[in-house]
Amino acid sequence: MRPVRTGVGLSIGGILFLLVLSFLGIDPRPFLGMATQQQSQAPQTAPGEPAQPYQESPEEAQLRELAVVVLGETESTWDKFFGGKYPPTTLVFYQGATQTDCGTGQAAMGPFYCPADQKVYLDLSFFNEMATRFGAAGDFAQSYVIAHEVGHHVQNLVGTAGKVRTMQERASKVQANELSVRMELQADCYAGVWAHDAAGRLQVTREDVAEALNAAQAIGDDRLQKQAQGFAVPDSFTHGTSAQRERWFARGFESGDPDACDTFNAREL
Repeated sequence: MRPVRTGVGLSIGGILFLLVLSFLGIDPRPFLGMATQQQSQAPQTAPGEPAQPYQESPEEAQLRELAVVVLGETESTWDKFFGGKYPPTTLVFYQGATQTDCGTGQAAMGPFYCPADQKVYLDLSFFNEMATRFGAAGDFAQSYVIAHEVGHHVQNLVGTAGKVRTMQERASKVQANELSVRMELQADCYAGVWAHDAAGRLQVTREDVAEALNAAQAIGDDRLQKQAQGFAVPDSFTHGTSAQRERWFARGFESGDPDACDTFNAREL
């Protein structure tokens, strides 16, 4: 993916995010036409000592801007499929933990979407973990993660998420997990649809696509479980295997068509 420059003139690269420690309060709508929010813990000071404003590093600013740019690109894509009436999600940056309409969000959960407030929550230190723990570095690997969460927003808008939650309430644990897998794989496919649509605007290369596929493969349930406990338990999967996640992202990227992402009627995942 070619370097992207926003209105503040910082190039975007595969930079590691260190920590966001204070409320940044930067609204990118003037140059991207979207809303973002940032939440974090203020730095601690001694009693009586004036609080020192946190100064984000250039690396932090660059990675934050990458997330904002990708969110804007997803809006361009999905607005086409919604006939110009796509209601975008909001991207909330936080550090450590944050309150949402879905309960308390924690960095250990990884990036997540809350359907109750229609926001994507992102502790950017997750990208550092992707690179160091999962071996999935690169700006397009990071872009895939954001596009996947936006995919959940699309599912919420079209009613898929609500239908699945209703079915899960009546299902067994194993059946509920299978429905979750189908939801996650569809979001992977939607991320691929975005990558297909944005390829020309961002000058996406084969290397970029390989980064996204590697990220999808790196966070498959089977691989994560084997890393954690030495073996995998398929009935407990909630996101899909590495091969499945890679395959459905590729399907979305190759087709560029959300209709190709019907994981719920697919005989084989």
